[in-house]
Amino acid sequence: MPRPRKCRRVEEAPKATYFKPRGIPLMDLTDIYLAVEGLEALRLADFEGLTMEEGAERMNVSRHTFGRILAEARRVTAEALVKGQALRIEGGNYEIEGRSSAESESEEPRPARGPIKESSMTKVAVTSEGPTLQDMIDPRFGRAGGFVVVDVDTMEFEYVDNGASQTMAQGAGIQAAERVAQSGAQIVLTGYVGPKAFDALKAVGIKVGQDLDGMTVAEAVEKFKAGEVTVADAPNK
Repeated sequence: MPRPRKCRRVEEAPKATYFKPRGIPLMDLTDIYLAVEGLEALRLADFEGLTMEEGAERMNVSRHTFGRILAEARRVTAEALVKGQALRIEGGNYEIEGRSSAESESEEPRPARGPIKESSMTKVAVTSEGPTLQDMIDPRFGRAGGFVVVDVDTMEFEYVDNGASQTMAQGAGIQAAERVAQSGAQIVLTGYVGPKAFDALKAVGIKVGQDLDGMTVAEAVEKFKAGEVTVADAPNK
């Protein structure tokens, strides 16, 4: 009976778990996976400049195992760069400060695809005609003037301009979805989202609340906080 693999020690969780080539829609990309311990090996060897022996000691593995993890991580990263693939960092056999990889991943579920930004799980992106909470909702998603991204716990907000998408002949919704994903929002509040944009949002784990015309950004957020907005990860039939 083979011995169970020993968990590799990882000193800190990845700060981002998804990287993609700029200018290529999410739906047109192929993912390639880099294990979390592979990222840790890259960090120790190529970022901190440790030797094989020092890296192996930090990860609590043999020098041979560390070299194998590092070689595979370098190969995966090189393939993503050469082939223009999206690099997703997840999985593996590791522990972070005593937590197993299974425990870590169950506590921090990841979206299916797309760029991830560290953020509160209570951020909503509201399509807006202007940069403040008092501006009216823009009923369009893909060609909205911009997004007011609001932390619903504190009501702090930032504005993400979407002006470039307004001039696009096609693909505006997909580009807008990428901007929302980069903002760190988990919910979109708007008037209407087209099917392709809905698919792009679903691909990065963002839910959508629609039919919110004729109100301000602040009113839409308050309606959401009161549980009066139905959010979904699939288009209404």
